[in-house]
Order: sequence, then C-alpha cells, then structure tokens
Amino acid sequence: MSINMNPAMNRRSLIAGVAGLGAAGILAGCSNGGSSDGGSAASSDGAAFKLGTIGPLTGDTATYGVSVTNGVEMGAEDFSTKDFPLTVKKEDSQGKPETAVNAYGTLRDWGMQALVGPTLTGTSVSVAEKCQSDRVFMIAPVATAADVTADKDCVFRGCFTDPNQGKNAAKWLAKNKPDAKIAIIYQSDDAYSQGICTAFTEEAKADKLNLVKPDLAFKTDTATDFKVQLGQAQDAGADLVFCPLYYTPASVILKQASDMGYKFTMMGCDGMDGLLSIKGFDTSLAEGVLMTTAFSADDPANAEFVKAYKDKYGDTPDQFAATAYDCVHAVAEACKKAGLSLDTAAEDACDQLVKAFTEITVDGLTGSLTWTSDGEVSKEAKVFEIQGGKYVAV
Repeated sequence: MSINMNPAMNRRSLIAGVAGLGAAGILAGCSNGGSSDGGSAASSDGAAFKLGTIGPLTGDTATYGVSVTNGVEMGAEDFSTKDFPLTVKKEDSQGKPETAVNAYGTLRDWGMQALVGPTLTGTSVSVAEKCQSDRVFMIAPVATAADVTADKDCVFRGCFTDPNQGKNAAKWLAKNKPDAKIAIIYQSDDAYSQGICTAFTEEAKADKLNLVKPDLAFKTDTATDFKVQLGQAQDAGADLVFCPLYYTPASVILKQASDMGYKFTMMGCDGMDGLLSIKGFDTSLAEGVLMTTAFSADDPANAEFVKAYKDKYGDTPDQFAATAYDCVHAVAEACKKAGLSLDTAAEDACDQLVKAFTEITVDGLTGSLTWTSDGEVSKEAKVFEIQGGKYVAV
C-alpha cells in the first residue's frame, strides 16, 4: 500500500489488519460471476450480512451495471471485518424495470438484508416501491431522479440528484464562464437528461447566463444524428453546449461537430464519465470537455482504489464503481452504528439502518458523505476538465 491514501484506502488497509487477513487472503475468499455470489468474506461458520445488488449486466447499458456491481463487490471485500463479514449476490436487470423487480424477488428469496442498487433510474424507481412496502433498506448508488427516494423513508441515495447536478453546473458557469453563449442539447424522453436540463435552465436564467439556444431536444430513436441540433447551435453563435447526456451520445456529438468544423466547449454531468473509454472513439475530440462528477480515476488520492480495481477487473473504475463502493462503505458504517448482528432480519435492519444513516459521516472516494432523513446525500460537487486525456479538477 502506498502512504498517500485517501480515507477510504486507509480504512481498506486497516480492515485487513483488524480482520487478521492480508489483501490477498480477502480476495482469495471471493468469487466473481454474473447473477451469483461475489465479494464474500464469511465468518468461520459461514455467516455473513447479505447485500444484494442489481444492475444491467447484459444489454446496451451493461457498462453501467457492471461498474456498479464491481464497486459493490469490492466494497464488500474491503469493508468486511472478522466480526461483521459482508457477502454480495448480484442479479441482472437487463435495464428493464420488470426484470429488476424479478431480480429483487430472487434476492429476497436468498435472504438479502439490504440492497445496494439498482443502477438505472427506471429500475430503481420500480424496486424502491417494493423495498418500501417490504421494509428492506435500499441505497441507490447512481439513480439520480427525485422519484427514486420520494415518499420512501427507507430508500437512500449515494449520488447527486438531477436537479442538484443541473443547478451546480449552472452556478459553476456563472462563476467561471459568465460570458459564454450557451446552447443545450438534451434527450427529452430520458428522465436523467430532462431532469438535469430543467434545473440547469432555471438556475441559468436566475444567474442571467446567456442561453442562445436552450431547447435542442432529441429522442432515443434519433440519438445517432445531431447535425440539425449542432447546426442550430452554431447558427446561434453558441460557444458552449451543455449536454446532460450519457457518454455514448456525447461522443457522437463531438465527432459530428468535428466533421462540421464547429468548435465549442462541451459541458456534461456524471453520466458522461466514461467518455474516454469508448472503443473506437478519438479521445482527442474530448479535449476541453467539462463535466460535473464526484470521482476521477486520475486523482492521485484515488490511486490505491484504481490500482486494486484494475488488478481485479482489468479496467479503470469510473464514478459509477466508486459511488457504489462508497455506498457499501456507508452500509458497513451504519450496520456498526446500529449494532446489527449477522442474523438481523431485513425488516428489523431496515428501521435501524434508516436511523443510523442520518448519524454517520463517510470519508469516501467521492467525498465526505452525510445523509438527511429524506435519503439524500450531501457531498461536494466537483467540475473536471479533460486535459491530455485525463480528468483535471478545475
């Protein structure tokens, strides 16, 4: 272990020592595989606190689900102790709400005591309803829509909400690029994109930003051709285009803008994390892209986690993996705070975890995290710029 570790990594080393296990010993006791147990560190009698996780492990959005479930598995390994081991079972939602609900049922049959997931907003909303009615504690790592936690006292969140991201992005621009001429390209049939766009527009108007073309919408079936939207932004003189999108459409926009000879600064949010890892994408087109996200794999403070993740999964972790890892960290801290035992029933654990979550502070990969009674997380928003193929805090 290097000596320049962030608090989560210091805890990572400490846990191995307390448990009387080296990191190699912890990893040797773990299993991988889709729709299976993973991240196990059971006690000598095989008992462990059971964490479920759900994400799209197959299909078009699998990259997000794989990141989240990987983060959950690593968290279970790193935050298990000899006295309170954690074990994980992951299930594939295929990105579909109905499949996610079925996956939740499978995890309940397994004996899940708390849920870290699902990944996507639509699946999270559906499963959150089940958790609320069944009294199962749930923390959604990266589902950003307000509906996920609304009117559900046992459903928490590990990421910023859509309104929070949109507002923070506008405030940052008001402070750092007040003279920018701004266009907005957003996906009108996607809750994530629409929610951020609405909040960004409201805050931008309040801060008197110059929105020259704020209504460049598209839908899923047109997400491969943005020449019309780009042409309108260019004609309006936009030198900054706010794109509350996931990284795949963002990469298409950058490529088509380059082909048109249209130069501007793109700004996005956490869904754009992963832009540099798209196969076949010319990453030089991403130079100067801005995004609000809580984690950077290029931050030296995260080097220990990044190395461990690469060693285990052969890939660079993104903010989805890091946030999921922090969520497991939080569950482990809350279990300790509540004094839970390994055999605490899910319904009993739920009420105790709800209370404990409002009393803990987690020094995680994505910042210092605290929670309010409505399930929302408080942590610092950060803006990064892609410079030389790396994320640099600005």
